[in-house]
Amino acid sequence: MGGVSVIVVGAGIVGLSVAYEALQAGAAVTLVDRDPEGDKASLGNAGGIAVTEVIPASVPGLWKKVPFWMLDPLGPLAIRVEHAPHLLPWLWRFARAGSTSEVVRISAALAQLNGRVYDDLLPLFNKVGLAGDLFRKGALTVYESERGLISDKREWDAKRALGIEVQELSAPQVRDMEPSLGPIVKGGIFTPQWSHVSDPKKVVDVLRDWLAANGAKISKGEVSRVDPATDGVRITLDSGRILSATKVVIAAGVWSARLAERLGDRILLESERGYNTTIVSPGIALEREVIFAERKFVATPLSIGLRIGGAAEFGGLTSVPNFKRSKALVKLAKLYLPGLKEEGGQEWSGHRAATPDSLPVIGRSGPSRHIIYAFGHGHLGLTQGPTTGKMVGDLLFEREPHLDVRPFSAARFSQKWVPP
Repeated sequence: MGGVSVIVVGAGIVGLSVAYEALQAGAAVTLVDRDPEGDKASLGNAGGIAVTEVIPASVPGLWKKVPFWMLDPLGPLAIRVEHAPHLLPWLWRFARAGSTSEVVRISAALAQLNGRVYDDLLPLFNKVGLAGDLFRKGALTVYESERGLISDKREWDAKRALGIEVQELSAPQVRDMEPSLGPIVKGGIFTPQWSHVSDPKKVVDVLRDWLAANGAKISKGEVSRVDPATDGVRITLDSGRILSATKVVIAAGVWSARLAERLGDRILLESERGYNTTIVSPGIALEREVIFAERKFVATPLSIGLRIGGAAEFGGLTSVPNFKRSKALVKLAKLYLPGLKEEGGQEWSGHRAATPDSLPVIGRSGPSRHIIYAFGHGHLGLTQGPTTGKMVGDLLFEREPHLDVRPFSAARFSQKWVPP
């Protein structure tokens, strides 16, 4: 596409997917990231292509469970005291997103987005040389009590209604699929549409290298401002360097909200810090990703070892990681996987960009149609990255849209929080 230049701010899986789509359309593409090859959520995630995750995090009745989770200092949810006042507007919108009508609306939007995942991911993986790194073996959600499965029945029924295949399994059937699971497991759900990758780091490394080899420029720098200009868009780096392009896409994960705010778009975005441990020689084998429903964590068999991850911690971008959480996840995993060996685990923590309604921010900025947002994917960045790239490509090049972008607009945050 002669004459079109695109700067993508952010070199995680979403930014790389946007750059791929822009490059495929013939644009001149520059990726800008403060550490293009460095550690970020795209490298350390659990590796799942979670197309079945079509229900938002906030649902009716969730608030009854939250206090019990937070009583455990190493449980599935934590809010650091010093960050709590800053979090109040986000929590208010999170609570509103859990109404019955909102859950129906949000779920429909997520189902629309996730319904296209393989249509967009498979061609990208085939093109860049990752076809052999996707394992379409489904996922197994396991329960340690019949009560847990019954309490989740409404959610599973809602997923069925949205086109998700759900197979209920007895305890023996679960262990037939995954013999490493111990007697604590009393039943489970198999979702065959789920898949996982060999190694999330390999995915982003291969895609970034392919982009560089096919004409994309990769520039290291911290972006401090993005501003509309008469001839397009101008970005300013902390070093004082200025770059210009006809279009700019902000895909910098949780750091995107600051750039949007300087443009005048107020977006509720929080760091939901996640933790994991990857054990190179775990002593057990899994065929697919296993989700431990009551304890809110997962285990994924990667080419680099067994990755055990989970937890949601809200503490802002500058708080120090609490790696006791990574250790706690391994201890929990041993309850379900009695043969698991703990030795040699590599601990990791990263910032997920979480919106209160579980929908990513995809669409044009308020000040300029040439500045486009693509961030806030929470736990689903790897899943939704290529489809987000396709949607942003439609906006960049004025194409007929593949999906309705309106549910993901930044304008949905325009209603301000009023303290009680």
